Amino acid sequence: MKPVFLFLTFLLGMAHAIESDVCVYGGTSGGVIAAVEAARLGKKTVLIESTHRLGGMSSGGLGMTDNGSTDTIGGLSLEFYQRVYQFYLKPENWKFQKRANYLAWLPKIWGVDGPRMEEIRAQFLFEPRAAKAVFDDMAREAGVQVVFGERLDLKKGVVKEGQRIVKIVMESGREFAAKVFIDASYEGDLMAKAGVSYIVGREPNSKYGETLNGTFPFTPAPFPKISPYVIAGDPKSGLLPRVAAQPPAPKGSGDHRVQGYNFRVCLTDVPENRVPIEKPASYNPLDYELLARYIATMKDVRPGPAKHAAVGLRGKGGNLGISFHLVPNRKTDSNNGSEFGSDVYGPCYEWPEGDHAKREQLFKFHKDYTLGLLWFLGHDERLPIEVRTEMQRWGLAKDEFADTGHFPHQIYVREARRMISDYVVTEHDAKGGPRAEDGVALASYPLDSHGVTLYVDETGLLHRERGFIVGGVTPFPISYRSLRPKAGECENLLVVSCLSSSHAAYGSVRMEPVFMMVGHAAGAAANIAIEKGVSVQNVPYAALREVLLKEKQILEKPKAVVASAADTKEQTAADVKKLVELRIAESADYWLQNAQKGRNCDGMHVQALLMKMAAHFEPVSTFADALRVLAAHKVLASAAYWQERATADHKCSGDNVRTVIRNFVGLAK
Repeated sequence: MKPVFLFLTFLLGMAHAIESDVCVYGGTSGGVIAAVEAARLGKKTVLIESTHRLGGMSSGGLGMTDNGSTDTIGGLSLEFYQRVYQFYLKPENWKFQKRANYLAWLPKIWGVDGPRMEEIRAQFLFEPRAAKAVFDDMAREAGVQVVFGERLDLKKGVVKEGQRIVKIVMESGREFAAKVFIDASYEGDLMAKAGVSYIVGREPNSKYGETLNGTFPFTPAPFPKISPYVIAGDPKSGLLPRVAAQPPAPKGSGDHRVQGYNFRVCLTDVPENRVPIEKPASYNPLDYELLARYIATMKDVRPGPAKHAAVGLRGKGGNLGISFHLVPNRKTDSNNGSEFGSDVYGPCYEWPEGDHAKREQLFKFHKDYTLGLLWFLGHDERLPIEVRTEMQRWGLAKDEFADTGHFPHQIYVREARRMISDYVVTEHDAKGGPRAEDGVALASYPLDSHGVTLYVDETGLLHRERGFIVGGVTPFPISYRSLRPKAGECENLLVVSCLSSSHAAYGSVRMEPVFMMVGHAAGAAANIAIEKGVSVQNVPYAALREVLLKEKQILEKPKAVVASAADTKEQTAADVKKLVELRIAESADYWLQNAQKGRNCDGMHVQALLMKMAAHFEPVSTFADALRVLAAHKVLASAAYWQERATADHKCSGDNVRTVIRNFVGLAK
């Protein structure tokens, strides 16, 4: 049965604002959880969402959860994933696949994640419809008043008296008054219009003494020699779309750019549930020319097993164009899958500060680009017929996103504004530095930023800022101070998605499970502020901590989660020596030099090492088999990272490789 929401309707010109205790702006995953928490604690709560669907990216196609360590996920965030698990225990929710068949794939694709799912009775891979159903149920059961289809008036939408927001005004003229407001939007519009300090883009490394912030004007892995010009090799023909004529500023410089956005498209190969991909009216072949040239440099382009899937498009050891992450019922969470895939660089720079009209324009561009990419992969004659035939087996899922043409309602805004508060989460938090003593949630995912810029180098060839993914993250607390503005800016506002973080640290913070845990904390803090009659800056941390712990939020690193950064160079040297003795490694030199913090290891070198490690336990014939074996023996925490990075044209974090070597040697002795 579909949930029945209280839709608030008002006559034009109505003078009185809709009053509540807590008003949450943004029905993202974190926004829903914040509203549910406040409502469960007895506060009248209104949740405003600009679309007609709750859940943000979690119900918008991102069904392959970036969960980091599942041991760090607690509170209402864990409840969400446990409800998803319960959703899939119902036979009626398996229309196109049997649950047993899907579960049989998990150990092969995800290593230990399958057994872990059963242990905690939580599911982290799901269809968009499943997430939507769970969010709807949670909001309805808590008594949250949900208002759909309303957007903040970006010119006069925030009315303040002193340092307090009195009410917010929508484009329609509807007004909402509350004692505490929570901005859970991905863009941070309410935060910005309330006069709170924030930043867009990347800080220079020097700002917080970091190493991963700022620009990355080089390609850290071997990159195909691709011409960026409309006519290959001819600068007079002009640059292809979205290629910058100049490289970024020197490494580590700050700038305004944000990492690429995309859609997490839900595809299926079930004929009766498949909507064929149609060529967009705005299709421009030049949008995919770089991908075509990239494919031309690849060897053995073919259909075949892709990362986390039994299907896909492959070439030279990597995915081609898009990924095929399998979720239940023969569907995918299809993400960016190659050097020139669904991530788009450039247009997204305008999104964070853009008005609603600009964002609508950018949304349509990204949508058309994505549909055009899918059409290109299925029809461009430069691709092998086997690849085109395979791609044409896939289409949009008919039973998903029915009200938006079976296409996701939410673009993946990986990063927009970030608040600047009294505590800024930085990469030092993630790398074992001093811990915040007022933590309200834990983050544990690797520091992860997608690519940012395509540009021409001095030789006339194409380069890309490839972003970064750095493992070895010790689960770290997110300070309560990073959720609320500086004193003197706004007394009754809390921020969920755009919390106070550097670009580098945001690579771990920005994951959906973390947003939900932060939302949980924001809802609890809002309740305390109201009950005690204090500003959000003066919420007693002891009281907040007590509530969160009672509700099973995890605030300290579980003992079972081991920080890889603790290994010493002496220990690494001993471990590498053991690898040579066991004939897992032919020479110690390469691993001594590169399997360390701040270094990277060649993907294919790592793949060969992992194959030999797995063969120490049992015979293996494929890399997927090797990852399965190593995950089963707990040499790897998860196969996901290695399946993506231990491939041609990719690098693996030296810190991560060091951890694997340590784990293996500990078992092999």
